[in-house]
Amino acid sequence: MASAQAKEPPVDATAGLPDYLLDPNAVMKDVDVKWRYNQSPDYTNTRKAWAQTKTRNHTAGSLPSLVENLVKNWEVEASFKMDISDWRTIDHPNFTFSINGSAPVTGEYMLKVGTYNAIIPSNEYYSSEKSDFSSSHKTFKRMMPTFAWEVLEVYSGPPTVSFKWRHWGIMNNDYVGVNGKGEKVTIPAHGGSIDIQGVAIVKVDAAVRLQAVEIFYDPLEMFRQIAKKAGVKKTELPTDSKEDLTTLLHGEGYAAEKSEAGVASAECPFLPRENRE
Repeated sequence: MASAQAKEPPVDATAGLPDYLLDPNAVMKDVDVKWRYNQSPDYTNTRKAWAQTKTRNHTAGSLPSLVENLVKNWEVEASFKMDISDWRTIDHPNFTFSINGSAPVTGEYMLKVGTYNAIIPSNEYYSSEKSDFSSSHKTFKRMMPTFAWEVLEVYSGPPTVSFKWRHWGIMNNDYVGVNGKGEKVTIPAHGGSIDIQGVAIVKVDAAVRLQAVEIFYDPLEMFRQIAKKAGVKKTELPTDSKEDLTTLLHGEGYAAEKSEAGVASAECPFLPRENRE
């Protein structure tokens, strides 16, 4: 009787890949890093919203899944790791970021101004020049308690990865921000969806770390959706106040923001507090 031929175990194509390609929450498990607000963020709410309302179901270990996890981990690091040397998802000497063909900026610049201010140009509703890290995060994260993100389609693989993405959430609360005239802009919540899409061209190194991130999208589309109904209110902010901008806009400043640190309500790779993502 012929002996049964032993079958070799299937090859795991993901073996040896960095954890940030396989797990969207990988970097949040890092210890001995300098976390903003002194603790790792909690993205539970946004991850749940993503799972319930995403339009794509990528196979684990597939290129779209790997790209999605890489960008999500990078967003966490850019928003919440205060020492850029702790960012594991980038090639430090070469990393740059740009929007719509603009001059590329460094990771250090993103840390200084905040992820929102690095990617949103000034307009009649918002000023990235007048906003700071704290006020910008309050403005957008309070308006949309979750702001999920997904890869829709990948067009090319490494070392240059191009893909289409989607960013979406629900406008549950009022938009409150500052514009270029120094006015406080308030837009009533309409309870509807905010859904924006764009494309990205990303260069990675041999360790699949980000070297150059180029984002292309219509930065005003989000504001058109935010202000799609009447009721936009603009009021002058005091110019001689000793209060910080976050307090002037939202009624509470940096100290209150620290108390919300445990939850990252929105996930925003292309625009990064309460328990959020």
